[in-house]
Amino acid sequence: MIKLKNKIIKMIKLFIRFCLIILNDILIIFPVKKNLVVFESFKGKDINDNPAAIYDEWIKEFPEYKNLAYFAVKVSEFKTLKTKYPDVKMVRRFLPKWVWIMARSNFWIFNSRTPNWWKKNKGTTYMQTWHGTPLKKLGIDIANVKMPGTDTDKYKRRFVNEAHRWDYLIAPNQYSHQIFARAFDFNNKFLDIGYPRNDVLYNSDNSKSIAKLKYSLIGNKKAKVITYAPTWRDDDYKTKGVYNFELPFSLKQFFDNVDENTILIIRPHYLVKDAIDISGYEDRVKIMAEEDISNLYLISDLLITDYSSVMFDYANLRRPMLFFAYDLNHYEEELRGFYFDYKKDVPGPLVQDANSFYNKINEFNEIGKFKDYDNQFNLFYDKFCSWESANSSKTFVKIMRGINNER
Repeated sequence: MIKLKNKIIKMIKLFIRFCLIILNDILIIFPVKKNLVVFESFKGKDINDNPAAIYDEWIKEFPEYKNLAYFAVKVSEFKTLKTKYPDVKMVRRFLPKWVWIMARSNFWIFNSRTPNWWKKNKGTTYMQTWHGTPLKKLGIDIANVKMPGTDTDKYKRRFVNEAHRWDYLIAPNQYSHQIFARAFDFNNKFLDIGYPRNDVLYNSDNSKSIAKLKYSLIGNKKAKVITYAPTWRDDDYKTKGVYNFELPFSLKQFFDNVDENTILIIRPHYLVKDAIDISGYEDRVKIMAEEDISNLYLISDLLITDYSSVMFDYANLRRPMLFFAYDLNHYEEELRGFYFDYKKDVPGPLVQDANSFYNKINEFNEIGKFKDYDNQFNLFYDKFCSWESANSSKTFVKIMRGINNER
C-alpha cells in the first residue's frame, strides 16, 4: 500500500513537472520585463546570504523598483518567511505566478543551483553569487559523489549544465576564482568583487551595535559567545534528505572549561538541525539554524568549526577560530577532499580529539585568544579576504545597472 502511494505521488510530481516545462517553453518566448528581478537563496529555504544583501542594496538604490523585486521561496516556508520578512515581496516556487515571473525576469540572482529542466528567457541575465569560498572539493572536482539520490556521473553532468547557464559568477577571492572556473567548468564572466553578504562585517563591527545585537539574540549583551558551526557529512544519512548528527563533545565538559557567563551557539547545517540533543543545557546553549549567520559572526568571540566555509567569512572580523576535525582522515581522504593543506593552512589551532578540544577551550577562556597563531592568521586573511569590503553589494548593483544600460 505504501509503495503504491509513493508511486502515485511520484507520478503526480512528474506530471506537474511536465506541465511546468510546457508552460515554461511557451512563456519564455515573451520579452522580459525591465527591472523585474527574482532573488533566491538556498532553493527558497530562506531570505539571506548574498541574494538578500544584493536585494537590500537594489531597493535602497532604486526604491521605485521594489514592486518588481521578488524572492522565490518554497511553498512550505512561505508563511514563516512572510511573517519574518513582511516587507519583502515573495513568490512561491513552482506555482503559476512563479512560472510567469521567472519567464519574464530581467535578472535571476541566486546563490545555488536551479533545476536543469527550467529554461531561462534569452533576455534574462542569470547572476550566480554562490555561497562560500571552497575548502571541500566542488562540482566536477569531486572524485566520488556519495549523496543519496544521485551518482557521480549524473551529479557532475547536472552541475556543469547548470553552470553553463550562468552569465555572471561572483568570486570572493582569487583562490575561489581559479577553483570555480575549473570545478564548475564556468566559461562566462566573473565578478571579482568579494561577497555582498560580508559587507555587514565591515560596516557593523563596533561595540555598541554588537552589544545591541547580542542582547536581541541571546538576552545578554555582556555574555561571552562561542559559536560552533560544523559542516555536514554527505555520507552520514538515514534516507535521502535526512542526515545524522551527533555533537562530538560533551556539553558538560565544555562548560566545565568556560566561565559562567559563556553562551554556546550551535549553528548546524539545516539538514541536521533537528538531530541535536541539548537536554539539560537549554539555558546556556542556543541552536540557531535560521538566524542570519552574519549576525552570529558579529556577536561571537570565538568560532569553532571543522571544514565549513564559515572560516573564510569569519576571518574578516580578525577574531580567533578553533578547528575541531575529529574525522579528518575520513573526510579528507574518503569523502570530499580539500583544495589546500588543511592541517597547515587553517588560521587557528587544529584538534582531533575531545581532550585537546577542551584544553584549547580552556586556553581561550583564560586569555581570550590562542598563542602563536598571529602570523598564520595574517597569511590566511591576505589570501582569502583581500577582495572583501563594505561595498560589494553596491558594486554588484552598479553592474546590474550597467547591464541594463547596454541593452
